[in-house]
Amino acid sequence: MARPIAARRHDEILKRIAATGIVSVEELAKAFGVSRETIRRDLKALAERGRLDVVHGGAARREVVEAAFDQRSHENAEGKAAIGRAAADLVEDGMVVLLDSGTTTLEVARALMRKRNLTVCTNGLANAQLLCRVAGTRVHVLGGEIDATEEAAVGLDVIAALDRFRLDVAFVGAGGLSLTGEITDYGRAAAEQRSRMLAVASRAYILVDRTKFGRLTPIRIVEAERAAALILDREPPKTIAEALARRGLQTIIAA
Repeated sequence: MARPIAARRHDEILKRIAATGIVSVEELAKAFGVSRETIRRDLKALAERGRLDVVHGGAARREVVEAAFDQRSHENAEGKAAIGRAAADLVEDGMVVLLDSGTTTLEVARALMRKRNLTVCTNGLANAQLLCRVAGTRVHVLGGEIDATEEAAVGLDVIAALDRFRLDVAFVGAGGLSLTGEITDYGRAAAEQRSRMLAVASRAYILVDRTKFGRLTPIRIVEAERAAALILDREPPKTIAEALARRGLQTIIAA
């Protein structure tokens, strides 16, 4: 009898982690009416099968390869739109704005359409295509090799192009936000590119929607703590909020 019960519990744990990105031992023990040690054994078994990663106090969704741009555009669309509006509220007419690629920064681009006389630098093809149609907005595409999954230019040419611009504000994406407050990405090239974006702007903000909470991607964005704030679509779990505070990272919660 124990095995079928454990299997059903494992299935439910995976459903919860797919929905939220992270789960804690304490909340799972309460939900299933079992001991913390039983939950720890469950998480260890699932980790050994490659279904999740065990972290301090719980477990997180394992991510190896980022989903394609089109697939991600349908995930948490409402939350990303809220982040886009909050980001645009930080932009004044006439500014020079750096927009990273990604589905959340595309929502920033949509919200920026109401602004006037902007100069926008972006490596995202969708951002450029949208904003080049706005009268009075000047768009510079940061050149480089196009990544088909990201639908954006990536690599050394993008990094080199950043130094040619005086940037008032930057909005930068991320692959994940760990339980220890680390801002991470899927690959070294992307992480280095985003680090440079954070370093060159007068003010920079990192955009993280709730699907990234607890997501474990392998490469740290080393300049993340330069950011003026993280813009989130909801309050992060307590563990993450405390970790961000220890790192001196402020948060803006989009309405």
